[in-house]
Amino acid sequence: MTDRRPLKPYDVEISLPVGRDQAWEAVTRPEVLRQWFGWDYDGLDAEIRQIFIDEATLWAPERMGWADGSSLEVDGTDDQSRVRVSREGTGPAGEEVYDAIEEGWRAFLTQLAFLLRERPTGRRRTIYLTGETTGHQALTLSPGDWQHFGPRVASTIDPDGHLVVVAGHLPLNAPSAARFEVTISTFGLDDPTFESTRETWAKRWAPLAADANLTTAENPAPTP
Repeated sequence: MTDRRPLKPYDVEISLPVGRDQAWEAVTRPEVLRQWFGWDYDGLDAEIRQIFIDEATLWAPERMGWADGSSLEVDGTDDQSRVRVSREGTGPAGEEVYDAIEEGWRAFLTQLAFLLRERPTGRRRTIYLTGETTGHQALTLSPGDWQHFGPRVASTIDPDGHLVVVAGHLPLNAPSAARFEVTISTFGLDDPTFESTRETWAKRWAPLAADANLTTAENPAPTP
C-alpha cells in the first residue's frame, strides 16, 4: 500500500557570502556536498548520489526538484547568494509541527554556510550523536553563542573551531525530553586527533542523554 499521508509544507533559506555560481556548485558537485551534507556513515556517498544526481531534476536557472514536490534553488549576485529549499504540501503547517526533512535541511544548510563562510581546510570528518534529552541539556555540550535557525535547530563553533549543530524533535526550549541529534563537523584532523576528539564528545554526551549513541563513518547509519 502506498503511503499517502499529507506532507507538511516548508520554506527554509539561508544567505551565503559567496556568489551564485559557487553556491550552485556547492549543491551539485558530490565532492563539495561531501563537505557539508549530512554526517559521516558508510552510505553517505551513495545517499548524496541518490538525492542530488539520480533523483533530482534540474531546472534552469539554478534550481532542482524532487518527486515529493520539494525543490532547491539558488539566486543572488556575483558576491552573495541565497539557497532556498521548499516543499508544497497539504499537511499541517507551522513551526509547532515537526517534519524530519525540514529540520534536516535547517541543520545541513547551517553546515553549508559554515563551509563557505569559514573556509576550513582538509577533509571533513563528523561525529554524530543521538539520544533522548532536553534542549537545555543539549546546549550545554559546548560553551559559546548558540545561533538558532527555527525553534528546533541551533549551532555554535566550539573552542577548537568545530561546528556543532543541535537538532531536536521538540523545540529547544521545551521542558520535555525528546530525541536529539548533534553533528560535530571537524576538518583536516589526522587519525589520532580525530579519535581523541571523538572520545571527548562521547564522554560529554553520555551523561546528558538517555540511549546515547555515537556514529562515525566506520559504523552503520543510525535508525531515524
